[in-house]
Amino acid sequence: MITVIGLDGSPLAPADSAALAAATLVVGGRRQLAAAPPPPGSAVVELGPLAPAMKALAGHDGDAVVLASGDPGFFGILRSLRERRLDCAVRPAVSSVALAFARAGLSWDDAQVVSAHGRDPRYALNVCRAHPKVAVLTSPGCGPAELGAALAGWRRRLVVAEHLGAPGGERVTTCTPAEAAGRRWEDPNVVLVLGGHPPAAGPGWRWPPDSRQAGGARGGWALPEDEFCQENAVITKAEARAVALARLAPGPGRLIWDVGAGTGSVGVECGRLGAAVIAIERGPHRAGLVRDNARRHGVDVRVVEGEAPVALAGLPDPDAAFIGGGGVSVVEAVAARRPATIVAALAAVDRVAPACDVLGAAGYTVAGTLLQASRLRPLPGGVHRLDAINPVFVLWATRRPAGVGSAPCTVADSAGPVTGTGQTAAIDWAGLASRPAGAPSPRAGDAR
Repeated sequence: MITVIGLDGSPLAPADSAALAAATLVVGGRRQLAAAPPPPGSAVVELGPLAPAMKALAGHDGDAVVLASGDPGFFGILRSLRERRLDCAVRPAVSSVALAFARAGLSWDDAQVVSAHGRDPRYALNVCRAHPKVAVLTSPGCGPAELGAALAGWRRRLVVAEHLGAPGGERVTTCTPAEAAGRRWEDPNVVLVLGGHPPAAGPGWRWPPDSRQAGGARGGWALPEDEFCQENAVITKAEARAVALARLAPGPGRLIWDVGAGTGSVGVECGRLGAAVIAIERGPHRAGLVRDNARRHGVDVRVVEGEAPVALAGLPDPDAAFIGGGGVSVVEAVAARRPATIVAALAAVDRVAPACDVLGAAGYTVAGTLLQASRLRPLPGGVHRLDAINPVFVLWATRRPAGVGSAPCTVADSAGPVTGTGQTAAIDWAGLASRPAGAPSPRAGDAR
Protein backbone atom coordinates (compact mmCIF):
# COMPACT_ATOMS: atom_id res chain seq x y z
CA MET A 1 0.00 0.00 0.00
CA ILE A 2 1.34 3.42 -0.96
CA THR A 3 0.22 6.39 1.11
CA VAL A 4 0.96 9.89 -0.20
CA ILE A 5 1.11 12.43 2.62
CA GLY A 6 1.09 16.16 1.95
CA LEU A 7 3.03 18.45 4.28
CA ASP A 8 2.29 22.13 4.94
CA GLY A 9 4.16 22.74 8.21
CA SER A 10 1.32 21.57 10.44
CA PRO A 11 1.79 18.56 12.73
CA LEU A 12 0.94 15.25 11.12
CA ALA A 13 -2.55 13.93 11.77
CA PRO A 14 -2.64 10.72 13.85
CA ALA A 15 -3.55 8.61 10.81
CA ASP A 16 -0.62 10.08 8.86
CA SER A 17 1.79 9.44 11.72
CA ALA A 18 0.60 5.84 11.92
CA ALA A 19 1.05 5.33 8.17
CA LEU A 20 4.57 6.74 8.34
CA ALA A 21 5.50 4.61 11.37
CA ALA A 22 4.38 1.45 9.55
CA ALA A 23 6.19 2.21 6.30
CA THR A 24 9.12 0.07 5.20
CA LEU A 25 9.90 2.45 2.31
CA VAL A 26 9.74 6.24 2.49
CA VAL A 27 10.16 8.50 -0.54
CA GLY A 28 10.44 12.28 -0.35
CA GLY A 29 12.46 15.37 -1.01
CA ARG A 30 15.16 16.51 1.38
CA ARG A 31 12.92 19.07 3.07
CA GLN A 32 10.03 16.65 3.46
CA LEU A 33 12.26 13.91 4.90
CA ALA A 34 13.64 16.39 7.44
CA ALA A 35 10.14 17.56 8.39
CA ALA A 36 8.77 14.02 8.81
CA PRO A 37 11.69 11.67 9.60
CA PRO A 38 11.28 8.07 8.36
CA PRO A 39 11.03 5.34 11.00
CA PRO A 40 14.23 3.46 11.91
CA GLY A 41 15.02 0.55 9.63
CA SER A 42 12.94 1.76 6.69
CA ALA A 43 14.41 2.13 3.24
CA VAL A 44 14.64 5.77 2.12
CA VAL A 45 14.73 7.20 -1.42
CA GLU A 46 15.44 10.91 -1.62
CA LEU A 47 13.65 12.49 -4.55
CA GLY A 48 15.73 13.98 -7.31
CA PRO A 49 15.06 12.33 -10.66
CA LEU A 50 11.68 10.61 -10.47
CA ALA A 51 12.67 7.36 -12.19
CA PRO A 52 14.59 5.72 -9.28
CA ALA A 53 11.80 6.54 -6.84
CA MET A 54 9.10 5.22 -9.15
CA LYS A 55 11.09 2.02 -9.72
CA ALA A 56 11.56 1.52 -5.99
CA LEU A 57 7.85 2.05 -5.30
CA ALA A 58 6.76 -0.26 -8.11
CA GLY A 59 9.03 -3.06 -6.88
CA HIS A 60 8.40 -2.67 -3.15
CA ASP A 61 6.55 -5.42 -1.29
CA GLY A 62 5.15 -3.72 1.78
CA ASP A 63 3.80 -0.42 3.00
CA ALA A 64 5.34 2.71 1.49
CA VAL A 65 4.89 6.41 2.15
CA VAL A 66 5.55 9.25 -0.26
CA LEU A 67 6.06 12.63 1.41
CA ALA A 68 5.02 15.58 -0.74
CA SER A 69 4.62 19.31 -0.43
CA GLY A 70 1.10 20.62 0.11
CA ASP A 71 -1.51 18.97 -2.08
CA PRO A 72 0.12 16.09 -4.03
CA GLY A 73 -2.68 16.23 -6.62
CA PHE A 74 -2.05 19.89 -7.54
CA PHE A 75 1.04 20.10 -9.76
CA GLY A 76 2.46 17.34 -7.56
CA ILE A 77 3.76 13.80 -7.58
CA LEU A 78 0.35 12.14 -7.71
CA ARG A 79 0.16 12.47 -11.50
CA SER A 80 3.43 10.56 -11.94
CA LEU A 81 2.28 7.80 -9.60
CA ARG A 82 -1.02 7.37 -11.41
CA GLU A 83 0.63 7.48 -14.85
CA ARG A 84 2.63 4.43 -13.71
CA ARG A 85 -0.57 2.73 -12.50
CA LEU A 86 0.54 2.77 -8.87
CA ASP A 87 -2.46 2.68 -6.55
CA CYS A 88 -2.22 4.94 -3.57
CA ALA A 89 -4.16 6.60 -0.78
CA VAL A 90 -3.76 10.38 -0.75
CA ARG A 91 -3.77 12.56 2.36
CA PRO A 92 -3.43 16.15 1.09
CA ALA A 93 -2.37 19.18 3.06
CA VAL A 94 -3.03 22.83 2.15
CA SER A 95 -1.42 23.66 -1.19
CA SER A 96 1.33 26.26 -1.33
CA VAL A 97 -0.83 28.33 -3.68
CA ALA A 98 -3.71 28.41 -1.21
CA LEU A 99 -1.27 29.33 1.58
CA ALA A 100 0.29 32.13 -0.47
CA PHE A 101 -3.07 33.72 -1.27
CA ALA A 102 -4.13 33.32 2.36
CA ARG A 103 -0.98 35.07 3.57
CA ALA A 104 -1.69 37.88 1.07
CA GLY A 105 -5.32 38.09 2.22
CA LEU A 106 -6.65 37.49 -1.30
CA SER A 107 -9.25 35.20 -2.81
CA TRP A 108 -7.96 33.03 -5.61
CA ASP A 109 -10.96 31.54 -7.38
CA ASP A 110 -10.32 34.16 -10.09
CA ALA A 111 -6.59 33.44 -10.37
CA GLN A 112 -4.51 31.62 -12.94
CA VAL A 113 -1.97 29.10 -11.61
CA VAL A 114 1.12 28.22 -13.62
CA SER A 115 4.19 26.11 -12.98
CA ALA A 116 7.69 26.89 -14.15
CA HIS A 117 9.10 23.73 -12.59
CA GLY A 118 10.74 21.51 -15.17
CA ARG A 119 9.12 23.41 -18.02
CA ASP A 120 9.96 26.17 -20.47
CA PRO A 121 9.39 29.28 -18.29
CA ARG A 122 8.17 31.41 -21.22
CA TYR A 123 4.66 30.00 -20.92
CA ALA A 124 4.39 30.93 -17.26
CA LEU A 125 5.90 34.36 -17.92
CA ASN A 126 3.44 35.13 -20.69
CA VAL A 127 0.47 34.19 -18.54
CA CYS A 128 1.81 36.66 -15.95
CA ARG A 129 2.03 39.30 -18.68
CA ALA A 130 -1.55 38.67 -19.80
CA HIS A 131 -3.53 38.15 -16.60
CA PRO A 132 -4.00 40.34 -13.51
CA LYS A 133 -3.80 37.60 -10.88
CA VAL A 134 -1.39 34.69 -11.31
CA ALA A 135 0.30 32.28 -8.90
CA VAL A 136 3.64 30.93 -10.08
CA LEU A 137 5.15 27.72 -8.77
CA THR A 138 8.77 28.68 -9.21
CA SER A 139 11.89 26.69 -9.98
CA PRO A 140 15.65 27.30 -10.19
CA GLY A 141 16.14 29.60 -13.15
CA CYS A 142 12.60 30.96 -12.93
CA GLY A 143 12.31 32.38 -9.44
CA PRO A 144 11.19 35.78 -8.17
CA ALA A 145 14.27 37.58 -9.55
CA GLU A 146 13.85 36.14 -13.04
CA LEU A 147 10.11 36.83 -13.01
CA GLY A 148 10.72 40.42 -11.96
CA ALA A 149 13.26 40.98 -14.72
CA ALA A 150 10.95 39.48 -17.35
CA LEU A 151 8.03 41.68 -16.26
CA ALA A 152 9.87 44.96 -16.87
CA GLY A 153 7.46 47.18 -18.78
CA TRP A 154 4.32 45.60 -17.31
CA ARG A 155 2.49 47.17 -14.38
CA ARG A 156 2.66 44.40 -11.85
CA ARG A 157 3.06 43.90 -8.12
CA LEU A 158 4.74 40.77 -6.80
CA VAL A 159 4.03 38.95 -3.54
CA VAL A 160 6.88 36.56 -2.79
CA ALA A 161 6.08 33.91 -0.19
CA GLU A 162 9.18 32.06 1.07
CA HIS A 163 9.28 28.94 3.26
CA LEU A 164 5.52 28.67 3.55
CA GLY A 165 4.52 26.51 6.48
CA ALA A 166 7.95 26.55 8.09
CA PRO A 167 7.54 27.35 11.80
CA GLY A 168 9.06 30.77 12.38
CA GLY A 169 10.62 30.78 8.92
CA GLU A 170 7.90 32.16 6.68
CA ARG A 171 8.57 35.43 4.92
CA VAL A 172 6.06 37.26 2.71
CA THR A 173 7.34 40.27 0.75
CA THR A 174 5.43 42.65 -1.51
CA CYS A 175 7.57 44.40 -4.11
CA THR A 176 7.79 45.76 -7.65
CA PRO A 177 9.24 43.68 -10.49
CA ALA A 178 12.40 45.79 -10.41
CA GLU A 179 12.83 45.22 -6.67
CA ALA A 180 12.31 41.49 -7.11
CA ALA A 181 14.90 41.38 -9.89
CA GLY A 182 17.52 43.02 -7.66
CA ARG A 183 17.28 40.63 -4.70
CA ARG A 184 18.27 37.11 -3.75
CA TRP A 185 15.40 34.88 -2.63
CA GLU A 186 15.32 31.65 -0.69
CA ASP A 187 13.77 28.41 -1.88
CA PRO A 188 11.11 27.17 -1.70
CA ASN A 189 8.90 30.06 -2.69
CA VAL A 190 5.66 30.87 -4.48
CA VAL A 191 5.14 34.15 -6.32
CA LEU A 192 1.84 35.95 -6.79
CA VAL A 193 1.91 38.30 -9.78
CA LEU A 194 -0.80 40.94 -9.49
CA GLY A 195 -1.90 43.56 -11.99
CA GLY A 196 -4.57 46.21 -11.74
CA HIS A 197 -7.98 45.40 -10.42
CA PRO A 198 -9.58 42.78 -12.68
CA PRO A 199 -13.03 43.63 -14.06
CA ALA A 200 -15.73 42.92 -11.50
CA ALA A 201 -17.49 39.80 -12.67
CA GLY A 202 -19.56 38.93 -9.62
CA PRO A 203 -19.51 35.52 -7.96
CA GLY A 204 -17.86 32.94 -10.18
CA TRP A 205 -19.34 29.61 -11.19
CA ARG A 206 -16.32 27.75 -12.60
CA TRP A 207 -12.57 27.43 -12.20
CA PRO A 208 -10.45 28.50 -14.00
CA PRO A 209 -12.86 31.43 -14.17
CA ASP A 210 -11.87 32.96 -17.50
CA SER A 211 -13.25 31.49 -20.73
CA ARG A 212 -10.06 32.67 -22.46
CA GLN A 213 -8.21 29.91 -20.63
CA ALA A 214 -10.24 27.38 -22.63
CA GLY A 215 -9.22 28.97 -25.92
CA GLY A 216 -12.37 30.98 -26.50
CA ALA A 217 -13.64 34.51 -26.01
CA ARG A 218 -17.07 35.69 -25.02
CA GLY A 219 -18.91 36.92 -28.08
CA GLY A 220 -16.57 35.11 -30.46
CA TRP A 221 -13.71 36.77 -32.33
CA ALA A 222 -13.20 38.87 -35.46
CA LEU A 223 -15.47 41.40 -33.77
CA PRO A 224 -17.26 44.11 -35.78
CA GLU A 225 -15.35 47.35 -36.17
CA ASP A 226 -17.87 49.22 -34.03
CA GLU A 227 -16.69 47.18 -31.04
CA PHE A 228 -13.54 49.33 -31.07
CA CYS A 229 -12.92 53.03 -30.52
CA GLN A 230 -11.61 54.29 -33.88
CA GLU A 231 -11.79 58.09 -34.20
CA ASN A 232 -10.78 57.87 -37.87
CA ALA A 233 -7.76 55.68 -37.09
CA VAL A 234 -6.89 52.75 -39.34
CA ILE A 235 -8.51 49.49 -38.23
CA THR A 236 -8.00 45.98 -39.55
CA LYS A 237 -11.36 44.88 -40.93
CA ALA A 238 -13.08 41.89 -39.33
CA GLU A 239 -12.56 39.66 -42.37
CA ALA A 240 -8.80 40.24 -42.37
CA ARG A 241 -8.71 39.95 -38.60
CA ALA A 242 -10.33 36.52 -38.75
CA VAL A 243 -7.60 35.23 -41.07
CA ALA A 244 -4.86 36.89 -39.01
CA LEU A 245 -6.11 35.39 -35.74
CA ALA A 246 -6.34 31.93 -37.30
CA ARG A 247 -2.67 32.12 -38.32
CA LEU A 248 -1.36 33.84 -35.17
CA ALA A 249 -3.02 31.18 -32.95
CA PRO A 250 -3.10 33.35 -29.81
CA GLY A 251 -3.67 31.60 -26.51
CA PRO A 252 -2.47 31.37 -22.90
CA GLY A 253 1.31 31.21 -22.62
CA ARG A 254 2.01 32.94 -25.95
CA LEU A 255 3.36 36.44 -26.57
CA ILE A 256 2.06 38.31 -29.62
CA TRP A 257 3.42 41.52 -31.11
CA ASP A 258 0.97 43.89 -32.83
CA VAL A 259 3.28 46.14 -34.87
CA GLY A 260 1.73 49.30 -36.30
CA ALA A 261 -1.24 48.60 -34.08
CA GLY A 262 -3.53 51.45 -35.19
CA THR A 263 -6.58 50.95 -32.96
CA GLY A 264 -5.08 47.75 -31.55
CA SER A 265 -7.95 45.59 -32.78
CA VAL A 266 -5.72 42.59 -33.58
CA GLY A 267 -3.77 42.84 -30.35
CA VAL A 268 -6.90 43.26 -28.26
CA GLU A 269 -8.46 40.19 -29.85
CA CYS A 270 -5.30 38.21 -29.14
CA GLY A 271 -5.59 39.32 -25.52
CA ARG A 272 -9.23 38.21 -25.41
CA LEU A 273 -8.02 34.77 -26.42
CA GLY A 274 -5.60 34.65 -23.49
CA ALA A 275 -2.28 35.72 -25.07
CA ALA A 276 0.15 38.30 -23.74
CA VAL A 277 0.32 41.25 -26.14
CA ILE A 278 2.70 44.08 -26.90
CA ALA A 279 1.28 46.74 -29.24
CA ILE A 280 3.78 49.02 -30.98
CA GLU A 281 2.31 52.28 -32.31
CA ARG A 282 4.17 55.44 -33.28
CA GLY A 283 1.29 57.93 -32.92
CA PRO A 284 0.42 59.06 -29.37
CA HIS A 285 -3.25 59.45 -30.28
CA ARG A 286 -3.46 55.95 -31.73
CA ALA A 287 -1.51 54.56 -28.80
CA GLY A 288 -4.19 56.06 -26.58
CA LEU A 289 -6.86 54.33 -28.66
CA VAL A 290 -5.10 51.00 -28.14
CA ARG A 291 -5.20 51.55 -24.37
CA ASP A 292 -8.86 52.57 -24.51
CA ASN A 293 -9.79 49.49 -26.54
CA ALA A 294 -7.84 47.21 -24.22
CA ARG A 295 -9.72 48.63 -21.23
CA ARG A 296 -13.02 48.38 -23.09
CA HIS A 297 -12.48 44.65 -23.63
CA GLY A 298 -10.95 43.92 -20.24
CA VAL A 299 -7.51 42.81 -21.46
CA ASP A 300 -3.99 43.88 -20.57
CA VAL A 301 -2.08 45.11 -23.63
CA ARG A 302 1.35 46.63 -23.11
CA VAL A 303 1.57 49.67 -25.40
CA VAL A 304 4.97 50.83 -26.65
CA GLU A 305 4.91 54.30 -28.19
CA GLY A 306 7.50 54.50 -30.93
CA GLU A 307 8.19 53.76 -34.55
CA ALA A 308 9.26 50.31 -35.67
CA PRO A 309 11.83 48.98 -36.23
CA VAL A 310 13.62 51.14 -33.63
CA ALA A 311 10.87 50.62 -31.05
CA LEU A 312 11.29 46.85 -31.20
CA ALA A 313 14.71 46.94 -29.56
CA GLY A 314 14.72 45.54 -26.04
CA LEU A 315 11.29 43.93 -26.25
CA PRO A 316 10.95 40.24 -25.32
CA ASP A 317 10.91 37.95 -28.35
CA PRO A 318 7.42 37.12 -29.60
CA ASP A 319 5.94 33.73 -30.37
CA ALA A 320 4.03 35.32 -33.25
CA ALA A 321 3.79 38.81 -34.71
CA PHE A 322 1.20 40.76 -36.66
CA ILE A 323 2.40 43.60 -38.88
CA GLY A 324 -0.34 46.08 -39.68
CA GLY A 325 1.82 49.02 -40.63
CA GLY A 326 5.32 49.92 -41.73
CA GLY A 327 7.45 49.05 -44.72
CA VAL A 328 9.75 46.22 -45.66
CA SER A 329 12.28 47.33 -43.05
CA VAL A 330 9.70 46.52 -40.36
CA VAL A 331 9.07 43.07 -41.84
CA GLU A 332 12.82 42.46 -41.90
CA ALA A 333 13.25 43.61 -38.29
CA VAL A 334 10.41 41.41 -37.05
CA ALA A 335 11.76 38.38 -38.94
CA ALA A 336 15.16 38.94 -37.33
CA ARG A 337 13.56 38.20 -33.95
CA ARG A 338 12.60 34.73 -35.22
CA PRO A 339 8.96 34.34 -34.15
CA ALA A 340 7.42 31.05 -35.23
CA THR A 341 4.75 32.90 -37.23
CA ILE A 342 4.52 36.31 -38.86
CA VAL A 343 1.29 37.68 -40.30
CA ALA A 344 1.21 40.88 -42.35
CA ALA A 345 -1.74 42.82 -43.75
CA LEU A 346 -0.79 44.82 -46.84
CA ALA A 347 -3.07 47.21 -48.70
CA ALA A 348 -0.54 48.06 -51.44
CA VAL A 349 0.25 45.38 -54.01
CA ASP A 350 3.69 46.91 -54.48
CA ARG A 351 4.70 45.75 -50.99
CA VAL A 352 3.70 42.11 -51.38
CA ALA A 353 6.66 40.87 -53.42
CA PRO A 354 9.34 42.64 -51.34
CA ALA A 355 7.75 41.35 -48.13
CA CYS A 356 7.72 37.78 -49.47
CA ASP A 357 11.35 38.10 -50.56
CA VAL A 358 12.45 39.37 -47.15
CA LEU A 359 10.57 36.64 -45.29
CA GLY A 360 11.84 33.92 -47.60
CA ALA A 361 15.42 35.11 -47.19
CA ALA A 362 14.95 35.06 -43.41
CA GLY A 363 14.06 31.35 -43.46
CA TYR A 364 10.28 31.48 -43.62
CA THR A 365 7.78 29.68 -45.82
CA VAL A 366 5.31 32.28 -47.02
CA ALA A 367 1.72 31.96 -48.15
CA GLY A 368 -1.15 34.37 -48.29
CA THR A 369 -4.49 35.42 -49.61
CA LEU A 370 -6.04 38.42 -51.30
CA LEU A 371 -9.22 39.19 -49.39
CA GLN A 372 -11.87 40.85 -51.54
CA ALA A 373 -15.03 40.92 -49.44
CA SER A 374 -18.39 42.58 -49.98
CA ARG A 375 -20.84 43.06 -47.16
CA LEU A 376 -24.60 42.97 -47.42
CA ARG A 377 -26.24 46.40 -47.07
CA PRO A 378 -30.00 46.92 -46.92
CA LEU A 379 -31.85 48.96 -49.55
CA PRO A 380 -35.39 50.32 -49.47
CA GLY A 381 -38.00 47.76 -50.36
CA GLY A 382 -36.49 44.89 -48.38
CA VAL A 383 -33.67 44.19 -50.83
CA HIS A 384 -29.90 44.26 -50.35
CA ARG A 385 -26.81 45.32 -52.23
CA LEU A 386 -23.16 44.32 -51.97
CA ASP A 387 -20.87 46.93 -50.45
CA ALA A 388 -17.22 46.16 -51.28
CA ILE A 389 -14.56 46.86 -48.67
CA ASN A 390 -11.01 47.65 -49.69
CA PRO A 391 -9.10 44.53 -50.76
CA VAL A 392 -6.14 43.55 -48.61
CA PHE A 393 -3.33 41.03 -48.92
CA VAL A 394 -2.81 38.90 -45.84
CA LEU A 395 0.52 37.09 -45.79
CA TRP A 396 1.51 34.49 -43.24
CA ALA A 397 5.00 33.15 -42.80
CA THR A 398 6.08 30.13 -40.79
CA ARG A 399 9.66 29.49 -39.82
CA ARG A 400 11.21 26.66 -41.81
CA PRO A 401 13.01 23.85 -39.98
CA ALA A 402 16.80 24.08 -40.09
CA GLY A 403 18.23 22.71 -43.32
CA VAL A 404 15.10 23.24 -45.41
CA GLY A 405 15.59 25.43 -48.48
CA SER A 406 13.47 28.30 -49.67
CA ALA A 407 9.88 27.74 -50.77
CA PRO A 408 7.71 29.74 -53.17
CA CYS A 409 5.26 32.31 -51.93
CA THR A 410 1.68 31.70 -53.04
CA VAL A 411 -1.17 34.15 -52.77
CA ALA A 412 -4.75 33.29 -53.62
CA ASP A 413 -7.84 35.43 -54.10
CA SER A 414 -9.75 34.11 -51.10
CA ALA A 415 -13.49 34.39 -50.58
CA GLY A 416 -14.67 36.64 -47.81
CA PRO A 417 -18.26 36.60 -46.52
CA VAL A 418 -19.40 37.55 -50.04
CA THR A 419 -16.86 37.88 -52.87
CA GLY A 420 -16.63 39.15 -56.38
CA THR A 421 -15.41 36.78 -59.08
CA GLY A 422 -14.08 34.18 -56.66
CA GLN A 423 -11.25 33.35 -59.09
CA THR A 424 -7.92 32.19 -57.81
CA ALA A 425 -5.27 34.72 -58.76
CA ALA A 426 -1.59 34.02 -59.34
CA ILE A 427 0.85 36.86 -58.79
CA ASP A 428 3.34 37.93 -61.44
CA TRP A 429 6.11 39.15 -59.17
CA ALA A 430 8.03 40.70 -62.07
CA GLY A 431 5.14 42.92 -63.09
CA LEU A 432 3.39 43.07 -59.71
CA ALA A 433 0.08 42.33 -61.41
CA SER A 434 -2.51 39.67 -60.72
CA ARG A 435 -4.06 37.50 -63.39
CA PRO A 436 -6.56 34.62 -63.36
CA ALA A 437 -5.14 31.21 -62.59
CA GLY A 438 -4.21 29.32 -65.71
CA ALA A 439 -3.14 32.40 -67.69
CA PRO A 440 0.22 31.99 -69.38
CA SER A 441 3.24 33.02 -67.39
CA PRO A 442 5.94 35.21 -69.02
CA ARG A 443 8.55 32.66 -67.92
CA ALA A 444 8.32 29.38 -66.08
CA GLY A 445 8.75 30.02 -62.36
CA ASP A 446 7.66 33.67 -62.43
CA ALA A 447 4.19 32.89 -61.12
CA ARG A 448 4.74 31.67 -57.57
